[in-house]
Amino acid sequence: MNDLPGRGGHIHLIAICGVGMASLAGLLHSHGYRVTGSDQNVYPPMSTFLERLGIPVLSGFREEHLKERPQLVVIGNAVSRNNPEVEAVLRVGIPYISFPQALGRFLIGSKRSIVIAGTHGKTTTTALMAWVLNQAGWEPSFFIGGMPVDFDSGFHRGGEKWVVLEGDEYDSAFFDKGPKFLHYKPEKVILTSLEFDHADIYRDLEHLKGAFQRLMEMIPPTGTLLVCNEYEAAREIAVFARCPVMFYGGGDPSGWEARNLRVQSGQSVFEPCFKGRSEGMVRTQLLGRHNVSNALAVYAMSRELGIEAEILKDSLATFSGVKRRQEVKGEVRGITVIDDFAHHPTAVRETIEAVRAGYPGRRLWAVFEPRSNTSRRRIFAHEFPQALSGADRVVLAGLYQPEKIPERDRLSVEEVVREINRLSGDSRAVFIEKTQEIPVYVAAEADTGDVILVMSNGGFDGVQERILRLLEEKRA
Repeated sequence: MNDLPGRGGHIHLIAICGVGMASLAGLLHSHGYRVTGSDQNVYPPMSTFLERLGIPVLSGFREEHLKERPQLVVIGNAVSRNNPEVEAVLRVGIPYISFPQALGRFLIGSKRSIVIAGTHGKTTTTALMAWVLNQAGWEPSFFIGGMPVDFDSGFHRGGEKWVVLEGDEYDSAFFDKGPKFLHYKPEKVILTSLEFDHADIYRDLEHLKGAFQRLMEMIPPTGTLLVCNEYEAAREIAVFARCPVMFYGGGDPSGWEARNLRVQSGQSVFEPCFKGRSEGMVRTQLLGRHNVSNALAVYAMSRELGIEAEILKDSLATFSGVKRRQEVKGEVRGITVIDDFAHHPTAVRETIEAVRAGYPGRRLWAVFEPRSNTSRRRIFAHEFPQALSGADRVVLAGLYQPEKIPERDRLSVEEVVREINRLSGDSRAVFIEKTQEIPVYVAAEADTGDVILVMSNGGFDGVQERILRLLEEKRA
């Protein structure tokens, strides 16, 4: 499908309430298209974002949602071939494309692209890269798989030269099984990490590495690849790049390192050093070793692009982060509730360590929902207890939609709880299967000074807000 609808044309998005799809809806709306969408799971912040733009969201997936016959349909990657709306699209012959194909046509075009890829840290790194270029006066277009605090939305149609994109490794659609990042015409690439994930798509780490290898091979010889040196799998696939390769992180004296890292006045402070030479102190509001790594990657790529160090330092210091990444939802009676998207054990461990560093001396709760396709499986049954045991109190919810995972493959939450308590030598972890019971338990047990870190890659039935509401009721 080469012809795009004309300005004012009708484009319908199936599964519009995913973070990426909702942002795409906003992008298309900003282009002057009439946008509609449908979904069955609607929750903030994307539901309120779409409502604010005036984009109607139809409930559920039904053939009648297409009765006006849009000129184009964008089909989300979570939508199956037997979806009622998909069946109607195919039967009637309405043109359709995948989400990343839409980005390639409506946003990237002939622009030069900076793609942020990797298992962890993509959203924060993409948002920070876009913020730095914006502060440097480059007027970049961007597309971020989350809601950055410093911008009005996760997308922006800027100038005609540069676009910054979050390069997701998940497949594109039932008819487009390659990773999303293959549609993004990468010229400059940051590879933040590479560990096994997306067990519903990839058989094992080698299979996942094969997808990233294709990304490496796409970068033109005139491009640049910046790789986090701390991940063996990332180093292994970097050899397939035909362009210059730089490394960042520890262990490579010829690359970029973050030295003298410390937390000071609620900020991370570090020295970006290239080939052992310091460029002075940098401050960022981002907490945690993993976020310092993300900031270092942006710093290094920005220097490669020719941005002055002083501009970079000012930009990093003023970046406010991304919603649902260590986002403080509120504080009641001296109890702080934080929301985070972490779902991989590495991300869970790093987030717990970051929050502990940011709130020293305070009792830390970790409230975790195994929701992603990987976290619901037994693959990380050994890693999750180690990651979660870094908190002082741990609450685990039941698996999200366990019936969708074969019983033999399901993570046993009870076993994870037992192992946490064995590792810690106490009873800090509990299993509360029903999410509606978790806020009641946490609000009753929490004391002044506690920090409650809630982690899920989905809505978690609004646990965060309900905890705050119950704490307010107790205060009254």
